[in-house]
Amino acid sequence: MEFYTHTLSNGIRCIHKRVKSAVAYCALTVGAGSRDELPGEQGIAHLTEHTLFKGTEHRKAYHINCRLENLGGELNAFTTKEETVVHATTLRGDFPKAAELIADIMFHSVFPPHELEKEKEVIVDEINSYKDSPSERIFDDFEDLLFAGSSLGHNILGSKAAVLRYTKDDILRFTTRTYNTDRMIFSSIGNISEKTFIRTVEKYFGGVESRPRQFSREAPGPYVAFQKTVNRNTHQAHCIVGSRAYSINDPRRITLSLLTNLLGGPSANSLLNVALREKNGLSYSVEAGYSPLNDSGIFTIYFGTDKDKTDRCLEIINNQINLLKSTPLSARRLSMAKKQYLGQLAIALESNEGYMLGAAKSYLVYNHVDDMNAIYRKIMAITPEEILNVANDLFSDTSALLYK
Repeated sequence: MEFYTHTLSNGIRCIHKRVKSAVAYCALTVGAGSRDELPGEQGIAHLTEHTLFKGTEHRKAYHINCRLENLGGELNAFTTKEETVVHATTLRGDFPKAAELIADIMFHSVFPPHELEKEKEVIVDEINSYKDSPSERIFDDFEDLLFAGSSLGHNILGSKAAVLRYTKDDILRFTTRTYNTDRMIFSSIGNISEKTFIRTVEKYFGGVESRPRQFSREAPGPYVAFQKTVNRNTHQAHCIVGSRAYSINDPRRITLSLLTNLLGGPSANSLLNVALREKNGLSYSVEAGYSPLNDSGIFTIYFGTDKDKTDRCLEIINNQINLLKSTPLSARRLSMAKKQYLGQLAIALESNEGYMLGAAKSYLVYNHVDDMNAIYRKIMAITPEEILNVANDLFSDTSALLYK
């Protein structure tokens, strides 16, 4: 395994990869996100992430902000549907300071009420900004329909009314219930010895009280396909076509990842980019995406176009989908798709920070991290028949949401 691993007595799992670099990266990944919010808590996971930086038992907000920045480093965080991540970038020699700071804000935050009120206004501004961006908002609206009645469908930011009513006690109840030590991964990449890594995590995370998870996530209800048009008075039409997809534990997720990249990945020669943009000039932006989740997944095809060209775009997309469902890829085409995808993955792994965060997610879910050779073998083993089967399974009952 490329990563050292170490499990603390409280259940926090730690992984580290040593590389030759003057820069070190570290993060604490917590298996708690917006899907873990109870009814009436929509948006509290994201609010909690923001307010972690607003004061601890040992530091005020200003001192948290300055601790690494004064050393040329960075501290940041993000919330997803299933995780909250606090991550830092520092020079190699400042790695212990970064680890200590992350531990301080994750386990000793006091959520000062006056700071909480200020941060609510920041999030309200973020919500307003997001509402002004139809190309972003449509994804949340689509997922809310895709997972109707489930917390998986909720907007991570929450509503303005909900965010404004939360108190310190609400946040403490949420973190006490969901910030569980057996759902935490501390990860790092840098020129740090295994001995220093273990000494650091034992010092700053080893004394944290054990708090195992006492609840199970509720699986979303049955999927019902939909076709919906919403009048947003936008300049362009924005559209998403998609469906629920394979979970993070489904072996078919690898085949679907390859298929998604072939269909609408970032390369200029993806099937949809060629068909919509290069050949017909119908869309500036078209992309396919796949996000596996703990017990489900999300597959989407998004495009923006002139309102009078929407039907033509949908026709072309359906034609491409039908070809994938009816015609096996040739050996040459599949080989090219595999090489392209593997090349993109290899380049992405050159980002030590991105690699570290991805490894933490893998370790949280699977308790191991595949090296590039294992990933290579899995992708190269995909057959044309598997691509065909996944295409027929995934595209059998798609949904669509259109902004006009």
